[in-house]
Amino acid sequence: MCLSVPSQVVALHPEEAAVTVDTLGVRRKVSCHLLADELTIGDYVLIHIGFVMNRIDKEDALKSIEIYKDIVSSMESDENA
Repeated sequence: MCLSVPSQVVALHPEEAAVTVDTLGVRRKVSCHLLADELTIGDYVLIHIGFVMNRIDKEDALKSIEIYKDIVSSMESDENA
């Protein structure tokens, strides 16, 4: 199974057709070669193996991020029980 956590665009690198994204506090540079849309700082995207696959709605992204955080919190609670 493959999960794609919504990531927020925090820097643009148009000369490389790339952006830097923040995924739950981890930043990395990813390629925009597979995306026809132009991205701006603050956009939310889904990434697969280092490529931006699509831009997603901010509200949906924030809901998904909260669900991921709840899952992680639950897993950590189970480990400490």
